[in-house]
Amino acid sequence: MSDDPETLTCWLCERPLGEIVQWHHPVPKSKKGKVKVPVHPICHKTIHANFTNNELARIGEDAETIRDNPAIAKFVAWVANKPADFDAPTR
Repeated sequence: MSDDPETLTCWLCERPLGEIVQWHHPVPKSKKGKVKVPVHPICHKTIHANFTNNELARIGEDAETIRDNPAIAKFVAWVANKPADFDAPTR
């Protein structure tokens, strides 16, 4: 993931970010997480639809572990060629 604001990429799907950027705490604030990472809104919703705060706290900042989850891997493959500001309902 690049730190250059011109080429900022999503922590989850690694696509370039669009106009709308959300900030995700890999370790939830309720679990004393301080670090924030940029994500697409659809990616943010997908993370929270698939993991509890306790699970996220155990995983920490390891995006690869999140992407290894079968549901997340399927989502990342599906969203890979979508425009940066693409959004859709999540399950």
